[in-house]
Amino acid sequence: MSGKDYEMVVGLETHVELKTATKIFCGCSTAFGAEPNTQCCPVCIGMPGSLPVLNRQVVHYAIKAGLAVNCRIASYSKEDRKNYFYPDLPKAYQISQYDLPLCENGYLDIETGEGRKRIGITRIHIEEDAGKLIHQEGKGTLIDYNRCGVPLIEIVSEPDFRSVEEIKAYLQKLRATILYTGVSDCKMNEGSLRVDVNLSVRKKGEETLGTRTEMKNLNSFQFIAKAVEYEFRRQVEALEAGEEIIQETRRFDQASGKTFSMRRKEDANDYRYFPDPDLPPIEVSPDLLRELQAQIPVLPDQRKKEYVKRFGLTDYAAEQITLSREAADYFEQAARRTRYPKLAANLVLSEVMRLMPADGGEIPVAPEHLGMLADLFGDGRINSGTCRQAVAQLWEQDQDPEALVMEKGLEQISDPEVLSKLADEVLSQQEKMVMDYRKGKTAAFQGLMGQMMKKTKGKGNPAKIQEILAQKLK
Repeated sequence: MSGKDYEMVVGLETHVELKTATKIFCGCSTAFGAEPNTQCCPVCIGMPGSLPVLNRQVVHYAIKAGLAVNCRIASYSKEDRKNYFYPDLPKAYQISQYDLPLCENGYLDIETGEGRKRIGITRIHIEEDAGKLIHQEGKGTLIDYNRCGVPLIEIVSEPDFRSVEEIKAYLQKLRATILYTGVSDCKMNEGSLRVDVNLSVRKKGEETLGTRTEMKNLNSFQFIAKAVEYEFRRQVEALEAGEEIIQETRRFDQASGKTFSMRRKEDANDYRYFPDPDLPPIEVSPDLLRELQAQIPVLPDQRKKEYVKRFGLTDYAAEQITLSREAADYFEQAARRTRYPKLAANLVLSEVMRLMPADGGEIPVAPEHLGMLADLFGDGRINSGTCRQAVAQLWEQDQDPEALVMEKGLEQISDPEVLSKLADEVLSQQEKMVMDYRKGKTAAFQGLMGQMMKKTKGKGNPAKIQEILAQKLK
Protein backbone atom coordinates (compact mmCIF):
# COMPACT_ATOMS: atom_id res chain seq x y z
CA MET A 1 0.00 0.00 0.00
CA SER A 2 1.32 3.48 -0.85
CA GLY A 3 0.88 7.01 0.48
CA LYS A 4 -1.82 7.55 -2.14
CA ASP A 5 -4.06 5.25 -0.10
CA TYR A 6 -3.91 7.61 2.90
CA GLU A 7 -5.12 11.12 3.55
CA MET A 8 -3.93 13.70 6.03
CA VAL A 9 -6.30 15.25 8.53
CA VAL A 10 -5.00 18.58 9.79
CA GLY A 11 -6.24 21.21 12.22
CA LEU A 12 -4.41 24.47 12.87
CA GLU A 13 -3.94 26.60 15.97
CA THR A 14 -2.85 30.05 14.85
CA HIS A 15 -1.42 32.41 17.47
CA VAL A 16 -1.69 36.10 16.55
CA GLU A 17 -0.05 38.86 18.57
CA LEU A 18 -2.40 41.80 18.99
CA LYS A 19 -1.16 45.27 18.09
CA THR A 20 -1.66 46.91 21.48
CA ALA A 21 0.86 49.37 22.93
CA THR A 22 0.93 47.58 26.29
CA LYS A 23 0.64 44.01 27.50
CA ILE A 24 -2.53 42.11 28.33
CA PHE A 25 -2.40 42.41 32.14
CA CYS A 26 0.05 45.26 32.84
CA GLY A 27 1.42 48.52 31.42
CA CYS A 28 4.70 47.14 30.02
CA SER A 29 5.52 47.90 26.38
CA THR A 30 4.96 45.31 23.66
CA ALA A 31 7.53 46.89 21.28
CA PHE A 32 9.55 44.29 19.36
CA GLY A 33 13.34 44.12 19.53
CA ALA A 34 14.08 45.63 22.95
CA GLU A 35 17.07 44.45 25.01
CA PRO A 36 16.25 41.23 26.89
CA ASN A 37 14.34 41.59 30.14
CA THR A 38 13.90 45.37 29.85
CA GLN A 39 10.11 45.28 29.34
CA CYS A 40 9.07 43.37 32.44
CA CYS A 41 7.41 44.10 35.75
CA PRO A 42 6.23 42.07 38.78
CA VAL A 43 3.02 41.14 36.96
CA CYS A 44 4.90 39.85 33.88
CA ILE A 45 7.22 37.64 35.87
CA GLY A 46 4.67 36.47 38.40
CA MET A 47 6.02 38.02 41.59
CA PRO A 48 4.01 37.18 44.72
CA GLY A 49 1.27 39.70 45.47
CA SER A 50 1.12 41.15 41.93
CA LEU A 51 -2.35 41.31 40.37
CA PRO A 52 -3.33 41.34 36.68
CA VAL A 53 -5.66 43.97 35.19
CA LEU A 54 -7.16 43.09 31.80
CA ASN A 55 -6.34 45.43 28.90
CA ARG A 56 -9.71 46.49 27.44
CA GLN A 57 -8.21 46.95 23.96
CA VAL A 58 -7.27 43.26 23.87
CA VAL A 59 -10.92 42.27 24.22
CA HIS A 60 -12.00 44.75 21.53
CA TYR A 61 -9.36 43.51 19.10
CA ALA A 62 -10.25 39.87 19.74
CA ILE A 63 -13.93 40.60 19.10
CA LYS A 64 -13.11 42.37 15.82
CA ALA A 65 -11.05 39.38 14.70
CA GLY A 66 -13.93 37.07 15.63
CA LEU A 67 -16.47 39.12 13.71
CA ALA A 68 -14.17 39.20 10.66
CA VAL A 69 -14.12 35.37 10.51
CA ASN A 70 -17.87 34.99 11.08
CA CYS A 71 -17.73 33.89 14.73
CA ARG A 72 -20.48 34.12 17.32
CA ILE A 73 -19.32 36.50 20.08
CA ALA A 74 -20.06 35.34 23.62
CA SER A 75 -21.90 37.84 25.79
CA TYR A 76 -20.25 36.19 28.83
CA SER A 77 -16.82 34.56 28.96
CA LYS A 78 -14.08 34.12 31.52
CA GLU A 79 -10.34 33.63 31.84
CA ASP A 80 -8.71 30.49 33.17
CA ARG A 81 -5.37 29.35 34.48
CA LYS A 82 -3.63 26.74 32.36
CA ASN A 83 -1.15 25.09 34.70
CA TYR A 84 2.17 23.71 33.51
CA PHE A 85 5.82 24.19 34.36
CA TYR A 86 8.32 25.43 31.80
CA PRO A 87 11.23 27.86 32.26
CA ASP A 88 9.70 30.54 30.01
CA LEU A 89 6.52 30.63 32.15
CA PRO A 90 7.56 32.24 35.46
CA LYS A 91 4.10 31.96 37.13
CA ALA A 92 3.97 28.22 36.29
CA TYR A 93 0.57 28.90 34.72
CA GLN A 94 -0.67 30.77 31.65
CA ILE A 95 -3.79 32.89 31.72
CA SER A 96 -5.94 31.72 28.83
CA GLN A 97 -9.57 30.70 28.19
CA TYR A 98 -10.87 27.17 28.42
CA ASP A 99 -14.57 26.28 28.33
CA LEU A 100 -16.04 29.76 27.74
CA PRO A 101 -14.02 31.40 24.95
CA LEU A 102 -14.79 34.85 23.62
CA CYS A 103 -15.55 33.75 20.02
CA GLU A 104 -16.93 30.47 18.64
CA ASN A 105 -18.29 28.73 15.53
CA GLY A 106 -16.80 30.81 12.70
CA TYR A 107 -15.49 29.97 9.24
CA LEU A 108 -13.38 31.13 6.32
CA ASP A 109 -13.95 30.27 2.65
CA ILE A 110 -10.82 29.48 0.64
CA GLU A 111 -10.05 29.01 -3.05
CA THR A 112 -7.66 26.31 -4.32
CA GLY A 113 -7.14 24.52 -7.60
CA GLU A 114 -9.91 22.16 -6.47
CA GLY A 115 -12.37 25.04 -6.06
CA ARG A 116 -13.98 26.65 -3.04
CA LYS A 117 -13.96 25.08 0.42
CA ARG A 118 -15.25 26.24 3.80
CA ILE A 119 -12.91 25.83 6.76
CA GLY A 120 -14.57 25.79 10.17
CA ILE A 121 -13.16 27.87 13.02
CA THR A 122 -13.92 26.25 16.36
CA ARG A 123 -13.01 29.16 18.61
CA ILE A 124 -10.91 32.25 19.20
CA HIS A 125 -9.73 32.92 22.73
CA ILE A 126 -7.43 35.48 24.32
CA GLU A 127 -4.33 34.54 26.28
CA GLU A 128 -0.93 35.82 27.34
CA ASP A 129 2.29 34.86 25.59
CA ALA A 130 5.17 33.13 27.35
CA GLY A 131 8.80 34.23 27.41
CA LYS A 132 11.52 33.21 24.99
CA LEU A 133 14.28 30.66 25.52
CA ILE A 134 17.61 31.50 23.89
CA HIS A 135 19.79 28.42 23.48
CA GLN A 136 23.54 29.05 23.31
CA GLU A 137 25.60 26.11 22.20
CA GLY A 138 28.03 25.04 24.91
CA LYS A 139 26.86 27.81 27.26
CA GLY A 140 23.37 26.75 28.30
CA THR A 141 20.01 28.47 27.88
CA LEU A 142 19.07 32.08 28.62
CA ILE A 143 15.54 33.38 29.18
CA ASP A 144 14.09 36.67 27.89
CA TYR A 145 10.85 37.58 29.67
CA ASN A 146 10.04 40.60 27.49
CA ARG A 147 7.44 38.55 25.62
CA CYS A 148 5.69 37.39 28.79
CA GLY A 149 2.22 38.94 28.85
CA VAL A 150 2.17 40.06 25.21
CA PRO A 151 -1.51 39.66 24.21
CA LEU A 152 -2.44 36.84 21.85
CA ILE A 153 -5.52 35.46 20.23
CA GLU A 154 -5.47 31.76 19.44
CA ILE A 155 -7.57 30.87 16.40
CA VAL A 156 -8.42 27.17 16.44
CA SER A 157 -9.66 25.57 13.21
CA GLU A 158 -11.66 22.42 12.71
CA PRO A 159 -9.64 19.43 11.34
CA ASP A 160 -10.84 20.31 7.84
CA PHE A 161 -7.56 20.35 5.89
CA ARG A 162 -6.64 17.54 3.52
CA SER A 163 -3.71 19.05 1.63
CA VAL A 164 -0.82 21.49 1.92
CA GLU A 165 -2.52 23.67 -0.70
CA GLU A 166 -5.60 24.06 1.54
CA ILE A 167 -3.45 24.90 4.56
CA LYS A 168 -1.53 27.58 2.65
CA ALA A 169 -4.73 29.07 1.17
CA TYR A 170 -6.34 29.25 4.63
CA LEU A 171 -3.34 30.86 6.32
CA GLN A 172 -2.97 33.44 3.56
CA LYS A 173 -6.69 34.25 3.77
CA LEU A 174 -6.64 34.37 7.58
CA ARG A 175 -3.56 36.62 7.61
CA ALA A 176 -5.14 38.95 5.04
CA THR A 177 -8.40 39.14 7.00
CA ILE A 178 -6.60 39.96 10.26
CA LEU A 179 -4.49 42.61 8.50
CA TYR A 180 -7.64 44.21 7.07
CA THR A 181 -9.05 44.61 10.59
CA GLY A 182 -5.83 46.26 11.83
CA VAL A 183 -5.66 44.25 15.07
CA SER A 184 -2.20 42.77 14.32
CA ASP A 185 0.73 43.34 11.96
CA CYS A 186 0.97 39.53 11.39
CA LYS A 187 4.76 39.72 10.85
CA MET A 188 5.77 36.08 10.83
CA ASN A 189 9.48 36.95 10.96
CA GLU A 190 8.88 38.74 14.28
CA GLY A 191 6.66 36.00 15.69
CA SER A 192 3.44 38.01 15.40
CA LEU A 193 1.82 35.05 13.63
CA ARG A 194 2.80 31.51 14.61
CA VAL A 195 1.13 28.23 13.75
CA ASP A 196 0.78 24.91 15.58
CA VAL A 197 -0.08 22.04 13.23
CA ASN A 198 -2.06 19.05 14.50
CA LEU A 199 -1.76 16.22 11.97
CA SER A 200 -2.98 12.65 11.76
CA VAL A 201 -3.40 10.23 8.87
CA ARG A 202 -6.01 7.64 7.98
CA LYS A 203 -6.85 5.45 5.02
CA LYS A 204 -9.02 7.15 2.44
CA GLY A 205 -12.69 6.46 3.02
CA GLU A 206 -12.33 5.97 6.78
CA GLU A 207 -14.17 8.26 9.21
CA THR A 208 -12.22 7.52 12.40
CA LEU A 209 -9.42 9.99 13.13
CA GLY A 210 -5.90 8.68 13.63
CA THR A 211 -3.57 9.59 16.49
CA ARG A 212 -2.36 13.14 16.02
CA THR A 213 0.97 14.81 16.55
CA GLU A 214 1.50 18.53 17.09
CA MET A 215 4.23 20.64 15.49
CA LYS A 216 4.57 23.93 17.35
CA ASN A 217 5.52 27.52 16.57
CA LEU A 218 6.03 27.34 12.80
CA ASN A 219 6.50 30.88 11.51
CA SER A 220 6.71 30.73 7.72
CA PHE A 221 4.45 29.30 5.01
CA GLN A 222 7.44 27.49 3.52
CA PHE A 223 8.34 25.74 6.79
CA ILE A 224 4.70 24.84 7.47
CA ALA A 225 4.44 23.17 4.05
CA LYS A 226 7.70 21.24 4.51
CA ALA A 227 6.78 20.16 8.05
CA VAL A 228 3.35 18.91 6.97
CA GLU A 229 4.73 17.01 3.96
CA TYR A 230 7.43 15.33 6.04
CA GLU A 231 5.17 14.43 8.96
CA PHE A 232 2.55 12.96 6.62
CA ARG A 233 5.17 10.72 5.00
CA ARG A 234 6.61 9.72 8.39
CA GLN A 235 3.25 8.66 9.80
CA VAL A 236 2.28 6.73 6.65
CA GLU A 237 5.60 4.87 6.65
CA ALA A 238 5.23 4.10 10.37
CA LEU A 239 1.71 2.71 9.91
CA GLU A 240 2.79 0.64 6.91
CA ALA A 241 5.61 -0.82 9.03
CA GLY A 242 3.11 -1.79 11.74
CA GLU A 243 4.30 0.87 14.19
CA GLU A 244 2.07 2.82 16.57
CA ILE A 245 1.72 6.60 16.22
CA ILE A 246 2.27 8.29 19.57
CA GLN A 247 0.41 11.45 20.60
CA GLU A 248 3.30 13.84 21.02
CA THR A 249 4.69 17.30 20.39
CA ARG A 250 7.30 17.38 17.63
CA ARG A 251 9.84 19.99 16.56
CA PHE A 252 10.47 20.85 12.92
CA ASP A 253 14.15 21.24 12.07
CA GLN A 254 14.59 23.76 9.27
CA ALA A 255 18.04 22.52 8.24
CA SER A 256 17.10 18.85 7.73
CA GLY A 257 13.43 19.36 6.83
CA LYS A 258 12.47 16.68 9.38
CA THR A 259 10.40 16.59 12.57
CA PHE A 260 11.75 15.24 15.86
CA SER A 261 9.99 14.19 19.04
CA MET A 262 10.10 16.71 21.90
CA ARG A 263 7.67 15.36 24.51
CA ARG A 264 4.47 13.42 24.97
CA LYS A 265 1.42 15.54 24.12
CA GLU A 266 -0.71 16.54 27.08
CA ASP A 267 -4.49 16.31 27.24
CA ALA A 268 -6.69 19.15 28.52
CA ASN A 269 -7.04 17.46 31.94
CA ASP A 270 -3.26 17.58 32.41
CA TYR A 271 -3.39 21.38 32.54
CA ARG A 272 -5.82 21.47 35.50
CA TYR A 273 -7.76 24.46 34.15
CA PHE A 274 -9.70 26.54 36.63
CA PRO A 275 -11.16 30.10 36.51
CA ASP A 276 -8.59 32.77 37.35
CA PRO A 277 -9.67 34.15 40.74
CA ASP A 278 -7.98 37.52 40.14
CA LEU A 279 -9.91 38.41 36.97
CA PRO A 280 -13.65 39.14 36.65
CA PRO A 281 -15.73 37.64 33.80
CA ILE A 282 -15.80 39.38 30.42
CA GLU A 283 -19.24 40.70 29.49
CA VAL A 284 -19.92 42.03 26.00
CA SER A 285 -22.97 44.26 25.55
CA PRO A 286 -24.98 44.47 22.30
CA ASP A 287 -24.02 48.16 22.05
CA LEU A 288 -20.29 47.33 22.18
CA LEU A 289 -20.76 44.61 19.59
CA ARG A 290 -22.49 47.03 17.19
CA GLU A 291 -19.78 49.65 17.77
CA LEU A 292 -16.97 47.20 16.97
CA GLN A 293 -18.80 45.76 13.96
CA ALA A 294 -19.05 49.27 12.50
CA GLN A 295 -15.25 49.63 12.71
CA ILE A 296 -14.52 46.63 10.50
CA PRO A 297 -13.66 47.62 6.90
CA VAL A 298 -14.78 45.86 3.72
CA LEU A 299 -13.12 42.44 4.03
CA PRO A 300 -11.51 40.20 1.38
CA ASP A 301 -14.62 38.09 0.70
CA GLN A 302 -16.80 41.15 0.12
CA ARG A 303 -14.23 42.65 -2.24
CA LYS A 304 -13.85 39.33 -4.03
CA LYS A 305 -17.58 39.15 -4.81
CA GLU A 306 -17.49 42.70 -6.16
CA TYR A 307 -14.47 42.01 -8.42
CA VAL A 308 -16.11 38.91 -9.87
CA LYS A 309 -19.42 40.69 -10.49
CA ARG A 310 -18.18 44.14 -11.55
CA PHE A 311 -14.93 43.39 -13.37
CA GLY A 312 -15.48 39.81 -14.56
CA LEU A 313 -12.52 38.36 -12.66
CA THR A 314 -12.36 34.66 -11.87
CA ASP A 315 -12.90 33.60 -8.25
CA TYR A 316 -9.25 32.60 -7.99
CA ALA A 317 -7.87 35.87 -9.43
CA ALA A 318 -10.13 37.94 -7.18
CA GLU A 319 -9.07 35.88 -4.16
CA GLN A 320 -5.36 36.39 -4.87
CA ILE A 321 -5.67 40.17 -5.29
CA THR A 322 -7.67 40.61 -2.09
CA LEU A 323 -5.05 38.74 -0.04
CA SER A 324 -3.17 42.05 0.06
CA ARG A 325 -5.12 45.13 1.13
CA GLU A 326 -2.52 47.37 -0.55
CA ALA A 327 -2.82 45.45 -3.83
CA ALA A 328 -6.63 45.45 -3.66
CA ASP A 329 -6.79 49.21 -3.01
CA TYR A 330 -4.36 49.77 -5.87
CA PHE A 331 -6.28 47.53 -8.27
CA GLU A 332 -9.57 49.32 -7.57
CA GLN A 333 -8.02 52.67 -8.42
CA ALA A 334 -6.39 51.32 -11.60
CA ALA A 335 -9.60 49.53 -12.67
CA ARG A 336 -11.51 52.82 -12.56
CA ARG A 337 -9.04 54.32 -15.06
CA THR A 338 -9.02 51.66 -17.78
CA ARG A 339 -11.36 50.11 -20.33
CA TYR A 340 -9.74 46.74 -19.60
CA PRO A 341 -10.04 46.01 -15.84
CA LYS A 342 -9.29 42.30 -16.33
CA LEU A 343 -5.97 43.20 -17.97
CA ALA A 344 -5.24 45.57 -15.08
CA ALA A 345 -5.96 42.68 -12.67
CA ASN A 346 -3.55 40.44 -14.58
CA LEU A 347 -0.84 43.12 -14.34
CA VAL A 348 -1.41 43.48 -10.61
CA LEU A 349 -1.18 39.71 -10.11
CA SER A 350 1.76 39.02 -12.42
CA GLU A 351 3.88 42.15 -12.02
CA VAL A 352 2.84 44.47 -9.20
CA MET A 353 2.53 41.76 -6.53
CA ARG A 354 5.80 40.22 -7.70
CA LEU A 355 7.65 43.54 -7.36
CA MET A 356 5.99 44.58 -4.09
CA PRO A 357 8.06 44.04 -0.92
CA ALA A 358 6.91 41.06 1.15
CA ASP A 359 5.74 43.35 3.95
CA GLY A 360 3.70 45.56 1.61
CA GLY A 361 4.58 49.21 1.32
CA GLU A 362 3.99 51.94 -1.24
CA ILE A 363 3.63 51.01 -4.92
CA PRO A 364 5.75 53.49 -6.95
CA VAL A 365 3.64 53.27 -10.13
CA ALA A 366 0.58 55.54 -10.04
CA PRO A 367 -2.63 53.48 -10.43
CA GLU A 368 -3.78 55.68 -13.32
CA HIS A 369 -0.54 54.82 -15.14
CA LEU A 370 -1.18 51.11 -14.71
CA GLY A 371 -4.69 51.69 -16.08
CA MET A 372 -3.24 53.52 -19.10
CA LEU A 373 -0.79 50.66 -19.65
CA ALA A 374 -3.71 48.19 -19.61
CA ASP A 375 -5.39 50.33 -22.30
CA LEU A 376 -2.25 50.25 -24.47
CA PHE A 377 -2.12 46.47 -24.10
CA GLY A 378 -5.84 46.00 -24.65
CA ASP A 379 -5.79 48.18 -27.78
CA GLY A 380 -2.98 46.07 -29.22
CA ARG A 381 -0.40 48.83 -29.21
CA ILE A 382 1.98 46.78 -27.04
CA ASN A 383 2.26 43.03 -26.46
CA SER A 384 2.51 41.13 -23.18
CA GLY A 385 6.30 41.06 -23.17
CA THR A 386 6.72 44.80 -23.69
CA CYS A 387 3.92 45.41 -21.21
CA ARG A 388 5.90 43.59 -18.50
CA GLN A 389 9.01 45.49 -19.55
CA ALA A 390 7.11 48.79 -19.25
CA VAL A 391 5.89 47.95 -15.72
CA ALA A 392 9.47 47.26 -14.64
CA GLN A 393 10.64 50.60 -16.08
CA LEU A 394 7.75 52.50 -14.50
CA TRP A 395 8.65 50.86 -11.19
CA GLU A 396 12.11 52.40 -11.45
CA GLN A 397 10.86 55.80 -12.67
CA ASP A 398 7.14 56.47 -12.89
CA GLN A 399 5.97 58.50 -15.88
CA ASP A 400 3.29 58.66 -18.58
CA PRO A 401 3.18 55.11 -20.06
CA GLU A 402 2.37 56.29 -23.58
CA ALA A 403 5.36 58.64 -23.55
CA LEU A 404 7.54 55.79 -22.29
CA VAL A 405 6.36 53.45 -25.06
CA MET A 406 7.08 56.06 -27.73
CA GLU A 407 10.44 57.08 -26.23
CA LYS A 408 11.72 53.49 -25.89
CA GLY A 409 10.22 52.30 -29.16
CA LEU A 410 8.13 49.65 -27.44
CA GLU A 411 5.04 49.96 -29.63
CA GLN A 412 3.91 46.65 -31.06
CA ILE A 413 4.65 45.85 -34.71
CA SER A 414 1.35 44.83 -36.30
CA ASP A 415 1.85 46.00 -39.90
CA PRO A 416 1.19 42.88 -42.09
CA GLU A 417 3.65 43.99 -44.78
CA VAL A 418 6.50 44.45 -42.29
CA LEU A 419 5.76 41.14 -40.54
CA SER A 420 5.38 39.29 -43.87
CA LYS A 421 8.80 40.45 -45.01
CA LEU A 422 10.40 39.42 -41.72
CA ALA A 423 8.63 36.04 -41.89
CA ASP A 424 10.15 35.40 -45.34
CA GLU A 425 13.60 36.10 -43.89
CA VAL A 426 13.05 33.75 -40.95
CA LEU A 427 11.72 30.91 -43.12
CA SER A 428 14.66 31.17 -45.52
CA GLN A 429 17.14 31.18 -42.62
CA GLN A 430 15.51 28.35 -40.66
CA GLU A 431 15.10 25.64 -43.29
CA LYS A 432 15.50 22.80 -40.77
CA MET A 433 12.68 24.15 -38.58
CA VAL A 434 10.47 24.45 -41.66
CA MET A 435 11.26 20.85 -42.68
CA ASP A 436 10.62 19.61 -39.14
CA TYR A 437 7.28 21.38 -39.03
CA ARG A 438 6.21 19.90 -42.36
CA LYS A 439 7.16 16.43 -41.05
CA GLY A 440 4.63 16.91 -38.24
CA LYS A 441 6.88 18.27 -35.47
CA THR A 442 4.54 21.00 -34.28
CA ALA A 443 7.05 22.21 -31.67
CA ALA A 444 9.06 23.63 -34.58
CA PHE A 445 6.33 26.21 -35.09
CA GLN A 446 7.07 27.66 -31.64
CA GLY A 447 10.71 27.85 -32.63
CA LEU A 448 9.78 29.89 -35.69
CA MET A 449 7.60 32.13 -33.50
CA GLY A 450 10.61 32.66 -31.25
CA GLN A 451 12.77 33.62 -34.20
CA MET A 452 10.15 36.15 -35.31
CA MET A 453 10.02 37.69 -31.85
CA LYS A 454 13.80 37.89 -31.92
CA LYS A 455 13.66 39.64 -35.30
CA THR A 456 11.17 42.17 -33.97
CA LYS A 457 13.13 42.60 -30.70
CA GLY A 458 10.13 41.34 -28.77
CA LYS A 459 7.76 43.92 -30.26
CA GLY A 460 5.94 41.76 -32.79
CA ASN A 461 2.20 41.17 -32.46
CA PRO A 462 2.08 37.44 -31.56
CA ALA A 463 -1.39 36.88 -33.02
CA LYS A 464 -0.44 38.52 -36.35
CA ILE A 465 2.88 36.63 -36.48
CA GLN A 466 1.13 33.32 -35.86
CA GLU A 467 -1.39 34.04 -38.61
CA ILE A 468 1.25 35.07 -41.16
CA LEU A 469 3.56 32.11 -40.42
CA ALA A 470 0.64 29.65 -40.65
CA GLN A 471 -0.31 31.03 -44.08
CA LYS A 472 3.25 30.87 -45.41
CA LEU A 473 3.81 27.33 -44.16
CA LYS A 474 0.74 25.90 -45.89
